[in-house]
Amino acid sequence: MVSAPASDPYARHVLARMADYFTDEGTPWARRLWDIGSVLALEELWEAGHWQAHGVLSATACDWQRNELSALIGPDRGLGDRELRQELTTLLKQPLPDPSPSRRRLKEIIGHVRAGYLQRWAMAVSAPIDKRVKPERFSRTLAGHLLDLGYSASHLRSWASELYKARATTIEIAESAAELANTPAQTYDVLVALEKVPRRELAEPLEHWYAKGKVVAWLREHGHDTTGIRAGGGFVYQLSALDPYGAAEQARQMLERMIARSQFLRRDRGGVVPLRHIWVAGHPHPVPLAPPARGADVLTLVNEGHLYQVVGRRSRIDDALELAAAVNRGPMAPAVAGAWAAIESLLVHPDDPQGTERSGKAVAADRMAAIIACSWPRAELTALAHRHSPREQDDLARDVAACTTNLERARLIAEALHSRGVDALDFTRASTKYSDRPAAQRMADLVHDPRPLLGDVTRAFRIAMRRLYRTRNIILHGGATQGVALEASLRTAAPLIGAGLDRIVHANYVEGLDPLDLAARAEVALKLVHGETGLSTVELLEPIAH
Repeated sequence: MVSAPASDPYARHVLARMADYFTDEGTPWARRLWDIGSVLALEELWEAGHWQAHGVLSATACDWQRNELSALIGPDRGLGDRELRQELTTLLKQPLPDPSPSRRRLKEIIGHVRAGYLQRWAMAVSAPIDKRVKPERFSRTLAGHLLDLGYSASHLRSWASELYKARATTIEIAESAAELANTPAQTYDVLVALEKVPRRELAEPLEHWYAKGKVVAWLREHGHDTTGIRAGGGFVYQLSALDPYGAAEQARQMLERMIARSQFLRRDRGGVVPLRHIWVAGHPHPVPLAPPARGADVLTLVNEGHLYQVVGRRSRIDDALELAAAVNRGPMAPAVAGAWAAIESLLVHPDDPQGTERSGKAVAADRMAAIIACSWPRAELTALAHRHSPREQDDLARDVAACTTNLERARLIAEALHSRGVDALDFTRASTKYSDRPAAQRMADLVHDPRPLLGDVTRAFRIAMRRLYRTRNIILHGGATQGVALEASLRTAAPLIGAGLDRIVHANYVEGLDPLDLAARAEVALKLVHGETGLSTVELLEPIAH
């Protein structure tokens, strides 16, 4: 983003956080968007009734989903103030089986909620600043809703950047977001060019097929550089999307299906080889074929020197990492299935409780959520330590520079925030300063009274992990790869999966600790933090000091 600040501090906070949410690669997991919007969550609940009726999801899982959603939507200003909210609240208090009158009514209510959702939010933030919701919630609401609608993160990042450059006010941000939400999809011509085309005679009769000369002509016609283009042919599709990147993503998914089919050829098995870019008519730059990674980072593999240590007997950790490998860039259905398989393989045991709300494999989601929640403070405090950058080095900056571990850095920042508050940190020279200061305020609140905030983030992580589990069941047991929340489930869960696996891998390599034992440590830590044992927020996953 540009250096000139927006004039409205509330708006500046909102835009800085949306920049975090819309940056596919580069935003630390602790600052990513962890949940989906209310409208998509309601659509997901409605869809769940169908899968419950077909035996894919249990009644217990659907009831848990409904109860959690009922509690979460309370502060959502986009759901109305009177009749609409009352009707929705009433519906969420009862089971919604398929078929049933209540489920049919829910479908109608979702239509009313979707229409005018962001306009209602625009009215809510036009109130005096002391009566507005916190900018953190508003930024999450806008970002989640626009992503759920199908806008790409790349397009939304450019949109937020333009608002920032224009010094948009809070009202202007809300109105611009509402305008985006009401913008209909457009039709884009998208070129997918292939380097190798096995069984060409099957492609040539298709109406979308372009021979290699026609591919080059199309590129020139639409103003694209053809230097180095060596296409054997390609397809030009007309796709409906909200922005060019979304159209390119649809084409990428079609290409994945094509490549998957080529794996079943007897000759030229897997022989469909695409060029490295996708081109969208009217968009000035080619879009890389490789999508941005989804943000699942296991940094311990580098930090502990284990990236290339593969000699010897395979461990459960090795198997889990291999299962989850598709989560960053693989096709969505295999990514969801593999990611959940990794979690389940590490965090389920035959002695788990049966016949309760946490029965079955759902307990693995809750254990993973506890591990992630306990790693959140350390991750954010460490980032703040690196971003404390006053114009003239102060004592805190010197102390941080002298530290040899992230644990030491996190302790220093936690102590500074506890004793002096947010003003202890200076982000003057940090490029992310408008995002860092809200993060510092969250950490200041955490170190003073950690249990409420840790409870909130644990709940958010639990919802994300259970959504992943439901999505996996719909894919594997329902045979459906087009679930309403499939893409959103992976978008929100992937960075969290990386964070959880990172802590599991670290505990295993450094302490030889079993993942189930780490989960038990995390669950106990969330109960004991800031209590009689003196357990601090920085050391929630650390072994007990003797």
